[in-house]
Amino acid sequence: MLPFHFRKTAHAAALVLAAAFCTVAVAPTEAAAPMAKTQAPGYYRMMLGAFEITALNDGFFDLPVDKLLKQPAAKTDAALARYFQKPPVETSVNAFLINTGAKLVLIDTGTGGLSGPTAGVLLANLQAAGYKPEQVDDIFITHMHGDHVGGLSHDGVALFPNAQVHAGKADVDYWLNPANMDKAPDSVKGFFRTAMASLSPYAAAHRLQPIEADGDIVPGIRSWSTPGHTPGHTSYVVESEGQKLIVTGDLIHVAAVQFDDPAVTISFDSDPAGAAKSRNKVFTQAAKDGTLIAAAHLQFPGMGHLKAKGTGWQFVPVNYTRMR
Repeated sequence: MLPFHFRKTAHAAALVLAAAFCTVAVAPTEAAAPMAKTQAPGYYRMMLGAFEITALNDGFFDLPVDKLLKQPAAKTDAALARYFQKPPVETSVNAFLINTGAKLVLIDTGTGGLSGPTAGVLLANLQAAGYKPEQVDDIFITHMHGDHVGGLSHDGVALFPNAQVHAGKADVDYWLNPANMDKAPDSVKGFFRTAMASLSPYAAAHRLQPIEADGDIVPGIRSWSTPGHTPGHTSYVVESEGQKLIVTGDLIHVAAVQFDDPAVTISFDSDPAGAAKSRNKVFTQAAKDGTLIAAAHLQFPGMGHLKAKGTGWQFVPVNYTRMR
């Protein structure tokens, strides 16, 4: 046994070491990990029969839907609150890439950055998903609003150099006609300018093909006229091995309101009654036969099934699945 004064000294030293250890153990780290403040690239991939479908996100914009939807603002606020939302609603801008094995088809092209800094990343997400713009064979346009055609070109140069562009003839005739722009209110003239600038490189190269009637454009993808939102608004039906997807463009904007009350229209609709009629026609069929829908402004990836619910529908988003 150690002498008493050694035991006392050893005990004091042990207390000092223990205190030092505790100090080190509870001391904060010198540099906290910084927040990333970014998401992963915005693409979602699934198979539809033998076709590969890739949803591409172009970003988002904040929509003041309480001012845009054609109903009292208080009613919109109440509907949004039931889904834990409030205006403005962060609204996705989605496009859809279909690889049929023989053709690479892009449906809509996003904003091209024309709607502000929160959107315009479709090309980056296309490349993150493993594709290049020059690989796209055909581009199907649902309608000629800027958030659907803005990504076609930049400074007069086609961004998809090998693609044929297809769009409803009624939209081609309306939006690309300078006489219609001259007659339009000043608040709408920008829509015409964007459409003309975005489509002009393709028209000049004879690579703009108006769709004059419903039917197959490429094997497995056919057009379906769904006017109302714009005169030539067009949906696209994709089908492979008995599985079907309808790309619906702007048949719906605000999920929290328009699924429950599909009669509600939005100020962007050129023919509100026609838009509501087209929405009812497409959604009723999709709910009846279990067809998937893909929409431009539902929360990314904007794809899912519909179930009838009262006078409207319940949206069931696609399940995340790894590719096999």
